[in-house]
Amino acid sequence: MNSVENLEYNTERPQLHIPEYGRHFQKMVDHAVGIEDREERNRVAKAIVSVMGNLQPHLRDVPDFQHKLWDQLFIMSDFKLDVDSPFPITSKEVLQQRPEPLDYPQNHPKYRFYGNNIKRMIDVAVKWEKGDMRDGLEYAIANHMKKCYLNWNKDSVEDAVIFEHLKELSNGEIDLAPDGENLTESNQFLRGRTQKSNRSNNHKKSNRGNRKKRH
Repeated sequence: MNSVENLEYNTERPQLHIPEYGRHFQKMVDHAVGIEDREERNRVAKAIVSVMGNLQPHLRDVPDFQHKLWDQLFIMSDFKLDVDSPFPITSKEVLQQRPEPLDYPQNHPKYRFYGNNIKRMIDVAVKWEKGDMRDGLEYAIANHMKKCYLNWNKDSVEDAVIFEHLKELSNGEIDLAPDGENLTESNQFLRGRTQKSNRSNNHKKSNRGNRKKRH
């Protein structure tokens, strides 16, 4: 009866700072915090870090691995452990800082089939000086957009549509419509797509034939 009454439930226990190490490890760290003799406290802290390292032997050769272990030791002690660390002690405030938000690539929601790289290419092109180099890049972008459009399960597309999309994606900076130039014919892109599909189908048939022969 007494053993049942003395059971500990996780909901009643203190929250673990680094759950991966488990509660027994946390108790070792809590014990180290409570040691009054500084020399003994340093000895126990080093022993704990050594055991932590033994749990992850594949990381021993990773740069700053030992520094990371000592940081984790201080985190588990809620930065209450007063010992002589062989590394600069990272403050609680620094470790709790949130990283800067990542700049996720933004693409026009209506034209996701072009991909984010097209938008990056357009952003580069508008920064170039006007001239033959920029003209060539703009038409290369437009042709690639046409290819992407046709890959989007389409059988044909007018150049005017591509020019309009390019103008919109460049915020009006690139307008190829007045030039009167034509992009690569749709059937050339489609022919390449068909040849690729045929090669893939032939490869699958060949593999099936080889499997039948083996059986």
